[in-house]
Amino acid sequence: MSFVLLAQEQEISVRKDELTRLKEEIKKLELEVKEKSSKEKKTFATLESLKKQAYVINILINKLKKEEEQKEREISSSVSEIDNLEKEIVSLKESYARSITGMYKYGNPSDIDLLVNSGSVNKALLRKKYLQRFSQKRESDIVHLKRNIDKISSVKIRLEKERDEKNLLAAEKLKEESNLKTRMKENTQLISLLKKNKTELKKEIDSKRKAEGKITALINKLIADAEKKRKAELERLAKLEKNKSEVQGEVPVADYDLDMAGLSSFKAMKGRLNWPLQGKIKLKFGENKNPLLNTVTLNYGVDIEAAKDLNVKCVADGIVSAIDWIPGYGSVIIITHSEDFRTVYSRLSEIFVTEGEKVKAGKLIAKVGESIEGKILHFEIWSSRNNQNPEIWLARK
Repeated sequence: MSFVLLAQEQEISVRKDELTRLKEEIKKLELEVKEKSSKEKKTFATLESLKKQAYVINILINKLKKEEEQKEREISSSVSEIDNLEKEIVSLKESYARSITGMYKYGNPSDIDLLVNSGSVNKALLRKKYLQRFSQKRESDIVHLKRNIDKISSVKIRLEKERDEKNLLAAEKLKEESNLKTRMKENTQLISLLKKNKTELKKEIDSKRKAEGKITALINKLIADAEKKRKAELERLAKLEKNKSEVQGEVPVADYDLDMAGLSSFKAMKGRLNWPLQGKIKLKFGENKNPLLNTVTLNYGVDIEAAKDLNVKCVADGIVSAIDWIPGYGSVIIITHSEDFRTVYSRLSEIFVTEGEKVKAGKLIAKVGESIEGKILHFEIWSSRNNQNPEIWLARK
């Protein structure tokens, strides 16, 4: 087996393992909710469990979509391969037919005939060599033709298998989409029961406080990973530059920020950034007082309450660097922008992007979810390890 095929099989195995892990996690979460008593089910903890289920199902759906797209590319490649093989078979048959017609028309001359008709011994030898090569080519065409016929048969079997796998993926995706709708409906029903419950509301606010520390840790991890990657790239390029300078006596200039290539400047958009969600700010950056609970909380970003449109859009060009689930904030997307800026979008119900994906400003990345406090997007802006006041960056309405 070739190295390429082995690598492809390993990649497929990893993807299958990931799908299996997600399915097992969904089953575990479903079981946890089922095992709770009727009273326990009407709590913020159950709401968090349902939201996590929705998040994991959402991730599973996105991975199934990717698998389906990959399978579609494989099908397209197999169809193209069959088409090329069929064309080559037709060409080989035509070539073979022409050669048979030529041999039938002009016969297969003996050595004496070649000598008599050529006029000289040298011409006779050249003519004989040509006819031998002609005969060898004809035999080669027959072998090639048989090989292509066998190959086309195996490719057609592979194509049929790929189409069956794609149909299974499509059916599974449809099932999980239905499952996601059920979980979201359950979320909405439970939220309506908890909205006037001060105890459960306090639990949600407390969980948000803890969640902020986890977001900070996630930001720090992304920065550390980026710095490690940049350092490794610098070392690799330094070696290349050294080798090149030793050979040619010159040192090339390297662009180290390869991932950010082609992305617009984030810093230049200060005061002009697109809003991630159409709505109004419910909680400002910094300290906020909750009139219902008479408590003061520190907000590391802004909380935007959705008007009618629940679409969450990327505020600037960037790369999706993390998708996670954090208790208190639920589904979270972090996008890395140029100049070491990052934006955080949390309290989401549906996610439409995947990690590593390049996104343009204004791209739909998610839908805002509903919590006890309402349909609110929590949005943050970070410059390296320093969180910013988003109101200074967002365009004035």
